[in-house]
Amino acid sequence: MTLIIAGDRSGVGKTTVTLALLACLRHLFPQHRVQSFKVGPDYIDPMFHTAITGQTCRNLDPVLTSEDYVQRCFTAHGQTAHYALIEGVMGLFDGAGATDTASTAHIAKLLKVPVLLVLDAQRTARSLAAVAHGFRSFDPEVNIAGVLLNRVGSDRHRDLLEAALQSINMPVLGVLRRDAAIAIPSRHLGLVPSGELSIQPLVDQLATLGKSAFDWDRLTPLLAYTQTLAGTEMRAVEAPPTVEAAPPLRLAVASDNAFNFYYGDNIDLLSRQADVVYWSPLKDDLPADIQGLYLGGGFPELFAAELAANGAALGALRQQVKMGLPIYAECGGLMYLCRTLIDLAEHSHTMAGVIPAAVAMGSPLTLGYRQATTQATTPMVTPGSVLWGHEFHHSRLYWPSKPAGSLEIYALQRFDGKRLPPEGYQTHHIHASYVHLHWGATPHLPQQFLQCCRRYGNRP
Repeated sequence: MTLIIAGDRSGVGKTTVTLALLACLRHLFPQHRVQSFKVGPDYIDPMFHTAITGQTCRNLDPVLTSEDYVQRCFTAHGQTAHYALIEGVMGLFDGAGATDTASTAHIAKLLKVPVLLVLDAQRTARSLAAVAHGFRSFDPEVNIAGVLLNRVGSDRHRDLLEAALQSINMPVLGVLRRDAAIAIPSRHLGLVPSGELSIQPLVDQLATLGKSAFDWDRLTPLLAYTQTLAGTEMRAVEAPPTVEAAPPLRLAVASDNAFNFYYGDNIDLLSRQADVVYWSPLKDDLPADIQGLYLGGGFPELFAAELAANGAALGALRQQVKMGLPIYAECGGLMYLCRTLIDLAEHSHTMAGVIPAAVAMGSPLTLGYRQATTQATTPMVTPGSVLWGHEFHHSRLYWPSKPAGSLEIYALQRFDGKRLPPEGYQTHHIHASYVHLHWGATPHLPQQFLQCCRRYGNRP
């Protein structure tokens, strides 16, 4: 059936519960495929999912893609798994605006899957039943299969909570005690990514905890994947026709601790049409014989000294840019392309110098969905298109001497319609922006980028 893990608000332990469930499934059923999903535009939680299951976690976001794409993505990847699990976002009914759009409840209704509601039991007892009752009755279309009690203090505390919930016929599907030893470190943009941690001890700890904390007799059948939507399947994206004698297309994708914010579906779309070569701007030379470069988001500000020290990669990139190498860069990738990066300690580091601006940390958080109307031609877009993206950063660009002419790519609006300043940097072969895009419902975007890469590869 599949469960979606929700909370009454942010910070109640959804991620811990989700990771414990995934770790247990891998330990209890090592021969079975476990597929996870994440509601919303998050990059870091899916890294932990993927590290545990060995399967790429898929984002379910109807704003960045569409309701139809969410259904098709869920069905396509879920139907190949024995067990499937969806981690929600924020509180159950918290959406992108005044409605439940893009909320966990929205996805639960769209996919027709039940909810496991995580409740923080600290400093409460019988009153928690009123909270559970309110969540169950707020939207009758949302099916709450049961609750998970987190941060329970003692056996007596557990007895009081279970008695109160039994009075409203609310199943308790698990109980987690207060345990300060189970903690995932965080920083300015959320959790520290799994690639920077020694994750196996955490996985083992979560699996051991989950085996005793969860009611597996009732959870196992709920987590077993069964198709909930009729007639939905992932339609393959057709690759544009290629010349039979054309050389294979090689695309470099930055991938290390500084650059790791990528949607799995985006990489899939590129891999269908190109040979994707992963490289580390922190320690590797720029791969030879490439026709394009994808610089994703991440934490270049935390690794700025190491990035600056890899002068060979920076020099090779500058040379390739002079030759017209097509580049698509998002957020952290945009920062890497600037002249200098000023980190959180206000130290300045030399970057690629492709964008004639400095980028500095310390700005207030910029966060939210963006309606982006394209107003320039780049390797990825043409003017007049309306796209939905997402911003999440603490940095901003500073232009000591901004070149003449319009360099911006997008005219931006927030989800509530408020206009924002135009954004991005472009040339005929560079697309660099703070706006993250998910290409699931817009596969023509990577196709256009790869066509630009092929033209570059076919140059005299």
